[in-house]
Amino acid sequence: MATLYDTLGVPMHATDEEIKRAYRKAAMKWHPDRNAGSEEVARATFQEIRDAYAILSDAAQRKIYDAVYTEQMREWEAQRARHQQAQAEREAAARAADEAAYAEMVSLAMRFADEGHNRDVVFGVLLGRQCEPGRAAQIADSVAALHASRREAAANNASTEAAEAADAASHAKAAGSPESATMGAGAEETAGRRARAAKEPAKEPAKETAKEADTAGGLSSLWFQFLNGLRF
Repeated sequence: MATLYDTLGVPMHATDEEIKRAYRKAAMKWHPDRNAGSEEVARATFQEIRDAYAILSDAAQRKIYDAVYTEQMREWEAQRARHQQAQAEREAAARAADEAAYAEMVSLAMRFADEGHNRDVVFGVLLGRQCEPGRAAQIADSVAALHASRREAAANNASTEAAEAADAASHAKAAGSPESATMGAGAEETAGRRARAAKEPAKEPAKETAKEADTAGGLSSLWFQFLNGLRF
């Protein structure tokens, strides 16, 4: 936003003397007599310089101009801020729409790839959905690479599981050797002895229980006879 100060090439806080010197310099530069061949442009510019100096060299007019200019600058700054905010919102909305469209295309490509279709089929499907060719190729390539990586990982996992199964079978075969059988028989014999030893102590409590029952029975009989003796 050009101002009268810009026309003379001085700052807003310029002194009267600085404004006068700037006017003389600009007037000499743009005087029509000094601009042969471009008199029309020089004449228009020279007139703007004279008008600017007429206002800024008058203290009262300069004061009014500064007040009006300051207000205009505030409005201009506010308008520019609104414009920038609106532009930023439009750009954000455009980015969001583009990201949503991209995500939709990726999801579509993944679905067709999961169904077993190759890269070229996926690329054609994306083109049929009005996807830009460059983006369609990028998505198709990425999805194909992802599925190839998954297949390779699955193959590696299968190889690992097969190796583990082979190791387990080898250990199981080793466990069935004669040495293992001898160790197993010894373990069974030890377990049998422990079981028999566990059964033998159980007889003593039974005898004690029977003895205690006989004793209790004898005492009950004597007590009954004592009570009968008290009745007579």
